[in-house]
Amino acid sequence: MTITKWNKGDRVIHATKPEWGTGEVLQAEGFTHEGKACQRLTLRFDRAGLKTLSTAFAELKPAATAAPTFAFAATSATSGSEESNALDLPMVSPSEIKAMMTKLPDSATDPFTSLRSRFFATLSQYKFADTPGALLDWAAIQTGLKDPLTRFNRHELEQYFVQFRMAVDEHLKKLLREVRRAEPQLLAEVQASNLPLSCRNALRRADGGR
Repeated sequence: MTITKWNKGDRVIHATKPEWGTGEVLQAEGFTHEGKACQRLTLRFDRAGLKTLSTAFAELKPAATAAPTFAFAATSATSGSEESNALDLPMVSPSEIKAMMTKLPDSATDPFTSLRSRFFATLSQYKFADTPGALLDWAAIQTGLKDPLTRFNRHELEQYFVQFRMAVDEHLKKLLREVRRAEPQLLAEVQASNLPLSCRNALRRADGGR
């Protein structure tokens, strides 16, 4: 893990907890872990509140580079309504919204990262579900919004999540073929590990039900 020195006021994203949203560094304290200089950070995340993390274990990225590549126009939600229709947003076409909501994370698709890394990053997407809390966590990552319900209603999010899950399934099938060809030992390692049931079911589907 590359250790970056963070300063008070820096805005970051937790690489393995992107559903926490953007975090602001409130306090940074230097210390040493196993002979390496690290930091103990106190941060306030948009969606997770106050957290104290060590850079020896938490992988943090600058928020500017980790944020979704697509940004909503800065408009307020419809007055007097608890829901707003994303398709009514100015300067945003339905096709752009669909592309944003079905986009897989770079960690799962970047060809310059290892096959092993992409495989596990893809499997990690199955931690999300269409239950209320998990659905909002997923939507927050896809949109960069602290509260996706200010732009989408629940039904819209559920529809987009179905399309996202289909995209993940197709990508997993492709990676599984690559793994069988290039790193068959990786599949044996994964199957022997303590994978969540959602990941095991996804692998079974990708492998034709086997």
